[in-house]
Amino acid sequence: MTDLSSPVKHLLDAAWQAANMQHAPHAVVIGSGFGGLAAAIRLGARGYRVTVLEKLDAPGGRAYVYRQDGFTFDAGPTVITAPFLFEELWKLCGRDLTDDVDLRPVTPFYRIRFHDGESFDYSGDPEAMRAEVARLSPSDVDGYERFMEASAAIFKVGFEQMGHQPFSKWTDMARVLPDLLRLSGHRTVYGLVSKYVKHPRLRTILSFHPLLVGGNPFSTTSVYCLIAFLERRWGVHFAMGGTGQLVQGMVRLIEGQGGVVRMNAEVNQIMLKGRTATGVRLASGEIIPADLVVSNADSAWTYRHLIAPEARRRWTNKRIESARYSMSLFVWYFGTRRQYPDVAHHSILLGPRYRELLADIFERKQLASDFSLYLHRPTATDVSLAPAGCDTFYVLSPVPHLQSGIDWAEKAETYRRALEQALSETVLPDLKNQIVTSRLLTPQDFQDRLNSFRGAAFGLEPVLTQSAWFRPHNHSEEVDNLYLVGAGTHPGAGLPGVLSSARVLDALIPHATAFNAQRK
Repeated sequence: MTDLSSPVKHLLDAAWQAANMQHAPHAVVIGSGFGGLAAAIRLGARGYRVTVLEKLDAPGGRAYVYRQDGFTFDAGPTVITAPFLFEELWKLCGRDLTDDVDLRPVTPFYRIRFHDGESFDYSGDPEAMRAEVARLSPSDVDGYERFMEASAAIFKVGFEQMGHQPFSKWTDMARVLPDLLRLSGHRTVYGLVSKYVKHPRLRTILSFHPLLVGGNPFSTTSVYCLIAFLERRWGVHFAMGGTGQLVQGMVRLIEGQGGVVRMNAEVNQIMLKGRTATGVRLASGEIIPADLVVSNADSAWTYRHLIAPEARRRWTNKRIESARYSMSLFVWYFGTRRQYPDVAHHSILLGPRYRELLADIFERKQLASDFSLYLHRPTATDVSLAPAGCDTFYVLSPVPHLQSGIDWAEKAETYRRALEQALSETVLPDLKNQIVTSRLLTPQDFQDRLNSFRGAAFGLEPVLTQSAWFRPHNHSEEVDNLYLVGAGTHPGAGLPGVLSSARVLDALIPHATAFNAQRK
């Protein structure tokens, strides 16, 4: 038999799948972020004919990829944990993740630098972490060990029991509430960390993780302390070629199942018959009928802008507008003509204030003159992302969402220069003279480009009263045959969260054959 090349075989497989799915129920997925792509793969594996609709000109959503002047910039997610969630998706399609994506472990996970230059290498190596803790605060080593034990216990409940289960009824919440209370789920992340360690800098080091999913460590439920154990168990990884390689691999899986991923196809209305979703209307006016709809769009945006007010009882405009939302982000992508080999892949650059800066961002919603930053240097792991002898970076600054009233069209360049100056004075000397390419993403872009309500980068803030059953449900409470995935529904933001939100659908949506039987 002739050995077909991979691209040809891929096209033939897709054609065969499409021909065999003509009579399968049709699922439309709004948005091609990681949650939407994962949902499409899972639905395809369960026999559905799937169409993914993406507003932008390329897939990924927040994981969009920018390419300019020979540099490759991952727009959003760069910290890859729990790779088994990706491996599951490939296995559903009879493939192996390693066939398409080369994941490399990153160590240290993060290099945390305080404003006076003191640093801490945060890793998954227990011995190395004990040594780092002992170097900073010898009296806190035992407390750190107890914190990690608490993190493991929270992980077993918060991730293994809650993360992949739907919370469609209040009794689902009541079932896990005793465990949450036993594990101090009523505390904040910072509050639980402070129970175990005393040194203020160690408290900062062990409590910053909620910022990676849009939460304030001083108000986010301590359930998110599970991240420390999750990272130690599976590590932190990077996809060679950039996070976009995962996106492209998932698109190929969908097409191999016979599904379709359409670009430049913005949805502006979910069509209803009574209280049942029947398809979507595009901004172009095209109507696409569907047997079920999955929205990977921001949950607040979905209810506020895609569903008519008269069809909503719980997620009314008033409730949406009074909810608490995550901070936004100011992201500066830049390439340099030289390399900075002493800069780690992931760096956390802390300013002089911690609690008060976060209060400015989350509570007072004002733009502070100081900042704490996340600096991403992917060329520390993959030199192909920049021209020879150059480095690719992005620096991310948490900032208030658009309720702050900041005019980013007027403020963006001034703020970028402030970041440039801060980086020049710390880890990237002479930065101003080394930049060869640059672009920005502001809170206004999160709203206008990514349809994030109020430009909140991570949707609803992950406080206890907006978690699990209290979040917008994976199976819409408002509309039959409408399902939600992504950061704004259960279990929440971050790659493990959005991939798990798609996994939850397995418990909510019947196999295609059962769905067809119900219709008859």
